This record gives sequence, C-alpha cells and structure tokens, in this order.
Amino acid sequence: METLPESRAPQGVRSLLRSRAFRRLWALGGLANAMRWVEMLAAALFTYEATGSGMAVAFVSAARSLPMLFLGAIAGVVCEAINRKRILLGGMLLCFAAALSICLLDLLGWVQPWHIAVAAFLSGCVWATEMSARRRMVGESAGTGLVSQAVALDSLTNASARMVGPLAGGALFAWFGLSGAFAISAACYLIAALMVPGIQYAQEMRRLELSRIPGDLAESFAFALRQPAVLTVLGVTATMNFFAFSYVALVAPLARTVFAAPDALVGFLAAGEPLGGLLGGLLLTSRAPKAYLRTLMIAGSLFFLLTLIAMPLMPSYALACGLLVGGGLGLALFSNMQTTLVLTAVPASQRSRQMGLVTVCIGLGPVGQMLIGVLADLYGPTWAVILAAICGLVSLGLVSLLCLRGRRKDDGAG
Repeated sequence: METLPESRAPQGVRSLLRSRAFRRLWALGGLANAMRWVEMLAAALFTYEATGSGMAVAFVSAARSLPMLFLGAIAGVVCEAINRKRILLGGMLLCFAAALSICLLDLLGWVQPWHIAVAAFLSGCVWATEMSARRRMVGESAGTGLVSQAVALDSLTNASARMVGPLAGGALFAWFGLSGAFAISAACYLIAALMVPGIQYAQEMRRLELSRIPGDLAESFAFALRQPAVLTVLGVTATMNFFAFSYVALVAPLARTVFAAPDALVGFLAAGEPLGGLLGGLLLTSRAPKAYLRTLMIAGSLFFLLTLIAMPLMPSYALACGLLVGGGLGLALFSNMQTTLVLTAVPASQRSRQMGLVTVCIGLGPVGQMLIGVLADLYGPTWAVILAAICGLVSLGLVSLLCLRGRRKDDGAG
C-alpha cells in the first residue's frame, strides 16, 4: 500500500497548497489539460476548413479519446505496478513530441487532417493514464482528510483549463495558424515535464507481470460489480461521455453555421461550460458535500443534458454561451463526485484499477463523437446535439433506476 501523508482534519485550500507535491501535480494538470483543449479546437477549425465536414471534425476529435476506451483498464493495472512519476514524465514528453511534429509539418506545408488525428491518438494514449496516475496522485498527496477538497480544486483547475484552452485555441489559430497553436502547446508540455522530477511521492512497487493482467482486470470488474457507488460512477460517466460531451466535436460547426461566429470567437462557445464548472468548483472547494454523493452526481448530469437540448435553439450566440455556463455548474458536481466517490469508497489496492475502469467509460467519448458526427451530416449540428442529449436523458434514467437502490445504505458513509 502507498505511503500517504498523515490523516488530518480538513483545513481548506491553504493546507493543500502547503504540499509541494500537490502544488506541482495541480499546476502540471492544469497546464497539460489547457493544451489539450487548445489542440482540440485548433485541430477542429483546421479540419473543418480543409474538409467542410462535421463528420471529419468529429473523427479527428475522437482520435484523442479513443485510446481511453481500449487502454484505460490496462493503464489502471499498469499504474498499480510501475512508478507513476515515470508514467507522468513519459506522458508529458510524448505529448510534447506529438505537438511539435504537427507544428513542423504545418510550417513545411505538409500537414493533413490524418496527421493531426495520429498526433491526437498519441496524446490520447497519455490521457488514458490521467485518472490512474496523476489524478490518483493528486488525491493521495493531499492526505485522507483533504481528499474531497483536493479533488474539487483539481476539478476547478481542469474547468479553468477547458475554458482558457478553447479561447486560446481559437485566438491562436486566427492569429498564428495551426503551427502557432501547436508550437505553444509543445512548449507548455515541455514545461509540465520539467515539473515532474521535483514531485515527492512514495509508492510501493511490485513487479509488472503481463500474464497477470487478465486476472487483475477480471478482479477489478468483479470488485466494481459489488460496489453500488462504483457502479453509479461508471454508469453516469459512460452516459455523459457517450451522449453529452460529444457536443464538443461540433463546437466549430455550431458556432460557424448556426450562430455565424468568427474564428476568434468560436472558443467562447467551447468555454461556456467550463466557466460554469469553474464557478461550481469554487463552491465545492470551500464547502465539499459529505453525503448523497451519488444523487448529486446524477442531478448535475441531468441539469447539463437539459441545457444541451436548449443551447442550439437559442436566438443568439451570447445566450447559447451563457446557457452553457449554467450547465457547467451541473458538470462541476459530476466531475467532483466522479473522483471523490472512487477515492473515498475504494481501498488503495484497487484505486488505480477502478480509475482505469472510469477511464474506459470516458473512452466511450469517441464513439459518441463519431455518432454525433454522422447525425450532424444527416440532420445538421443543431439536431445532432439535441438528439444526442435526449438519448443521454434516457440512459441517465436507466442508470438511476439501477444504481440508486443502495443510496440510503452507502451515501451517508460515502
């Protein structure tokens, strides 16, 4: 079992920021996540200009999340055995190399959408380790008494990154083109990599045996099936990533064709939801809920799905952006409860593996993005988003019926 800081009563954000390890993990995560969104928006704008196809944009966006579906569970097993600091360092260096390659290809005039998709896939392989490696390290570096506040602060920072990243991505693409956006992204990944060696983190090491991976995976699935809290996290996460977050793939087509927004302002539509998440994260950082965690997770997800149905029907671009800000408040509950439930309800020996299963559910995102891309080509981006959100409501209802039966027994303890 990992060596964790001594348990202590919650003392707020100041106590968290006294930990050098937490500060570095927190800053590294914010920087890397912001660059992911810079790349995603710049790639979407370039692909839409080159092809004029919503489906092509969705497929390029999906390439970044696809590894999470196939590698997430395996990453959870690997992160139980291999030094998580090394995984984090290698990941940042791989993202740096991928971003730099797109920058150089664009400067040479050779870049094509499939090049961007390959680079996104490589970065997605790194993203597949996010929950099992960095996100777990964040919670454990804070100490058991501050897990909820640490997760809330990290979620708040991720929401900020999702807000700043698209705004920067749209502006950088408009001003400097694809090469400029990816050059800045590469530089930030390099800075993030340089932060890793200074992180103090103790981890019990064990030999990684490839022959044990299938057995470890089977054990992690069996554990999840016995835990109502984990099942809720997995079901809601799968629903949101398949039906809700797929709207991100159509941000550029929506902003351009439905609301006639210029390139430099496309990022505002993508930034609305994370701005709401930032505001919600501020509230959760100061007052993290201790009970009814599953109910809060489902309620926040429900609210966001309803805002997605209304957003494309807004009469103005400003109203559409503002509505997504409100929806982001619901997503703050979703993202915070997603990690907090696993870190507080799962023993240390299973955390990375259960985080790996959460990553697999997040990896359903590219399938949803490809579906919404097909719907966009058939019915237009407006109805594609609405239909996907309605399906999400149905799925969320089914998850609620299946997973809330044990609420009275487990939520008070969670």
